Amino acid sequence: MSKALRPALFLDRDGVINVNHGYVHQAEDTEFIPGIFDLVARAHAAGRLVVVVTNQAGIGRGYYSETQFEAYTAWMQAEFAARGAPIARVYFCPDHPEHGIGRYRRDTPMRKPGPGMLLQAAADLQLDLARSVLVGDAESDIEAGRRAGLGRTVRLHAEAGPLPETQADAVARHLDEVDVALPPH
Repeated sequence: MSKALRPALFLDRDGVINVNHGYVHQAEDTEFIPGIFDLVARAHAAGRLVVVVTNQAGIGRGYYSETQFEAYTAWMQAEFAARGAPIARVYFCPDHPEHGIGRYRRDTPMRKPGPGMLLQAAADLQLDLARSVLVGDAESDIEAGRRAGLGRTVRLHAEAGPLPETQADAVARHLDEVDVALPPH
């Protein structure tokens, strides 16, 4: 008998979990976005697996190593777990088609706006993409979610001023505005 598929909350990292100060990879450079721990706790309480999908071209550009990224990720996940807001898995793509160095210089569907990380997570974790939600701060996040067939995409736009044009199903200025309820089928 096959296991029932679970819905997920997919999160971009830089700009959604932490303030994007540019290639963040050390705890001391981390400033968490207000409301992120509550959002993850609400998603977990609603039965969603929380999965991070993040482009990490800083690795491909040689700014930091995969080992440094993995250590940072373990620290970040421990910070979430300590607040009752567990992150099930973190997927990352270190490649960049133009600025990657050596083996990291390549075009791949794993890099957003490609849907590869979301599709890989669905296969690995037995996720129901049609009942899943993605929160991202860039249109490439939204496009990846749409291409993967997610039930809903939310564009986080915390800056003052007019809202950006977007293909997202919703726009939120604060993470507490993000609805983690299941989209209707």
